[in-house]
Order: sequence, then structure tokens, then C-alpha cells
Amino acid sequence: MHHNQLFTQGMTLWSGILSTYSPQRIEFIGTLLVQVVSFWIPSLFYLALDTIAPAFSERHKIQPAPKQPTRRDILHCFWVVTQNQILSSILHLSLINITSHLGSKPSYRVEVALPTAFEFARDFILSLLLREALFYYSHRLLHVPYLYKLIHKKHHRFTAPIALAAQYAHPIEQIFANALPISLPPQILHSHVCISLALCLSILSSGIDYFSDQSLINS
Repeated sequence: MHHNQLFTQGMTLWSGILSTYSPQRIEFIGTLLVQVVSFWIPSLFYLALDTIAPAFSERHKIQPAPKQPTRRDILHCFWVVTQNQILSSILHLSLINITSHLGSKPSYRVEVALPTAFEFARDFILSLLLREALFYYSHRLLHVPYLYKLIHKKHHRFTAPIALAAQYAHPIEQIFANALPISLPPQILHSHVCISLALCLSILSSGIDYFSDQSLINS
């Protein structure tokens, strides 16, 4: 009974959002909120540990102290990642406005009916597999010596990675190797927008864990 009430309340909230905002705005704001929740807040939390609980943070770092980035390195990383976030958001918003102006349907399905459990699992798994393929081959391409030196070398600057460094990259890499492999698969499948947001949440969260240089879970 309690679960049914929660589902009903959730559907009422979702219906209210749909009746208040356009599909384009739901797609853009939803994506932005997922990025804040799954990338920015955890990244800044990991950085804050060095100030709030330095002894605890030091004890759980994987890399030794001599390899840790300096405050200047961290500020530089923050600036680059912020630029990449702004660039990605501007391109996303521009694409939404162009498709809307042309009268095209939104890339994702934004409708009252939520996907069934089967549809959610099917599209999520297929999108994840497509994302892995796109990411793998774009990453392999960036390791071609010329492209590595020109573009991808920047991403490997931090020998002791920090969470923010998950998106520390050349703008070209940010768009074609980071953003598009996540956004394209659910668009190809014309998935419900909530599947796209769940995929983004899952991938960004796992990237934070990989780059954080903190062994909090295993410890």
C-alpha cells in the first residue's frame, strides 16, 4: 500500500512537471541537474575532505603524497572542467533550440507514461553497451600518436587523479569522447527521457569513483 502511494505521488509530480514545462526544458534542466548531483557535488565533496578532514583524507588516498596535485593544479583543473561543462551545456541547449525551431520531435520521449520495467532494463542495457563501444573506439582513436599529442595527452596530466579530473579534457575530447557516447545511445533508441537521465547518472557516478583517488568504500 505504501509503495502504491509513493508511485501515485511520483506520477502526480511527474504529470505536474510535464504540464508546467516543455519537453525541451525538461530534457535540458534534467540533464543539468543529473550532472550537478552525480558529478559536481561528489567531486567537490572529495576535494573538501582535504580541508574538513585532512587526516582521514590522507589515510584513504591511493597515491602517495609526492604525486598529489598542488592547489594550483586543482584550481586549474576546476577551471578547465567548468569550461567543458559550459561548452557541453551551450551545445546541448543550441541543439535543442535548433531541433525545436525546425519542428522536429525531441530526441527523447518526454511523455506522461513512464517506461515499463522491461523497457527500462532493455534500453538501459543497450544504451550502456552502445556507450561502451563508442567510448572504447573514440578512446582508441585518441591514442593515435598525432591525436594523443594534440588532444588526449591533456587528460593524462594528473598522475594522481582527483574526482574533477574525470572531465579534465580537451574540448574536442569532452564532446566526442565523453558527452556524445553517453547522450547518443538513448537518442538512437528514442528512449524515454528518464532512461537517458538514469544512464547519465550511472556513468558519471562510476567515473567519479574511478578518478577520486580515494578508497573510502574498500576501506
